[in-house]
Amino acid sequence: MTSDVASSVIDRPATEVFDFMADAGKLDLWSFGTWRIKLLEEGLVHGRTLHNGSSVYVRVLPHPEQQLIDYQVGNTVESMTSRIFARITDGREFGADSNSCLLMIISLRTTTMDDARWQALKDTHAVEVGLIKSLIECGYDHRREPYD
Repeated sequence: MTSDVASSVIDRPATEVFDFMADAGKLDLWSFGTWRIKLLEEGLVHGRTLHNGSSVYVRVLPHPEQQLIDYQVGNTVESMTSRIFARITDGREFGADSNSCLLMIISLRTTTMDDARWQALKDTHAVEVGLIKSLIECGYDHRREPYD
């Protein structure tokens, strides 16, 4: 089993970042794996990956007391497994102040992922963490922009 961590310090309180990351309705703001989502029920979305258009289901399971979020992912609801996780750490834990935090996205490599797929996932998460930082710090929501 192999894992990877993508992380960034975000200039917002941990609770704000946790709420953003725990909101299944915001996945299509930042996740390249869940584009054009449809909320099926509380915490469960269906979308398409930008990589190849394949169908993906994601269930967001927040654990507010620990500032942890499990993302169950699968091509069907029945096949979903917890293999993506987010942890938000208050800035005071690493010498900053409470108006900043560390966001970490942890991913697990499944036995069915070849090297190219695993590298693509790691690269994507690195970009997503930077995008999340920008979105939270500036408040931008591309879904609200009118088309010209």
